[in-house]
Amino acid sequence: MAGERQARLGDRIRVILAERLEKGLRDPRLGFVTITDVRVTGDLQHASVFYTVYGTDEEREASAQALKSATGMLRSEVGKHLNVRLTPSLEFIPDALPENAGHIADLLREAQERDAAVAGLAAGAAYAGDADPYVTPREHDADDED
Repeated sequence: MAGERQARLGDRIRVILAERLEKGLRDPRLGFVTITDVRVTGDLQHASVFYTVYGTDEEREASAQALKSATGMLRSEVGKHLNVRLTPSLEFIPDALPENAGHIADLLREAQERDAAVAGLAAGAAYAGDADPYVTPREHDADDED
């Protein structure tokens, strides 16, 4: 039951933060930020907010600094919209989802290249033995039956 409440609270915090970031902050460093997940601790006192930033490494770093400086304002915004006794503290963590997706795409591309190389080798290959390796019943000659 506590896990269900944590999940509901995390989803609600994610929606509140996403709506607030959509309205915009007055920080020019903030880039195109997407809130990917929010995980709340069991005592509902701390929320880890995972986010991604579309852009270069410099834009990601600038957006991280902007979120860090706006944490207090965002926490008060969350507190206004939640009906809980204590507003959880927020910690913004860059999500490694884009890097993982890029790594998986590289691995899939490498696997396709290897499959194509194996298919190329198999096209010119010949059987090591007979074309039909299975044992077939022998034909009986008329002489063998006598």
